[in-house]
Amino acid sequence: MKKIAFFLAAMCLSWAALAQHSTKEVQEDIARHRAMAEAHEAAAKCLESGKKPAQCTKELQTACKGLALGKYCGMKHAH
Repeated sequence: MKKIAFFLAAMCLSWAALAQHSTKEVQEDIARHRAMAEAHEAAAKCLESGKKPAQCTKELQTACKGLALGKYCGMKHAH
């Protein structure tokens, strides 16, 4: 269900991006979003493996360097 919601949100953003950006820029945005999604999936697997949250956050930050804003790879949630 989460993947469907993510896909729909990405599609909405993609359509909005098409109105303002060139096809090349949109393709670059798509690639960045996929890379961020992969980094977040790796962070989830890291936590599932039993590693400490600090270690998983460090790995996420390394994977997302240059992709997104902030130290949480463009996404932060409440605890």
